[in-house]
Amino acid sequence: MSIAQLVRPQGVIAHLKVASKKQALQDLSARAARLTGHPERQIFDILIERERLGTTGVGQGIAIPHGKLPGLDRLHGLFARLDNPIDFEAIDDQPVDLIFLLLAPENAGADHLKALARVSRLLRDREMCEKLRASEEDEAIYALLIEQGQNEHV
Repeated sequence: MSIAQLVRPQGVIAHLKVASKKQALQDLSARAARLTGHPERQIFDILIERERLGTTGVGQGIAIPHGKLPGLDRLHGLFARLDNPIDFEAIDDQPVDLIFLLLAPENAGADHLKALARVSRLLRDREMCEKLRASEEDEAIYALLIEQGQNEHV
């Protein structure tokens, strides 16, 4: 699965205005609910449950919240660039301004782990993150994600 199959254009938010980790997860859960057809509360609860196990703030201003959702048909990704960085309890204690939300079917197994690894590789690229942070439009961010992900598959 490529990044283009994982993230759809309507799953990219160039200007997410949130003030906290909880608010970011709530907003992204609402957007994911519209894209997946699953209840917002169910998505939010799964993300919060995962955060309780340990932060998904992986450092360098990046968070990759994720979870497995019963009844989901395929992997779904959403990407958000925050207008203002927020405390995400990241492993390096730095505020987060780039969030890649990943939802997987309950039985995804290795596909879920491969997708997490792919997203992690994508966002470890400092030059890529600089371009994402500099982009002001949803379409520009989507184009960057797709361009970068063309040669690799999840």
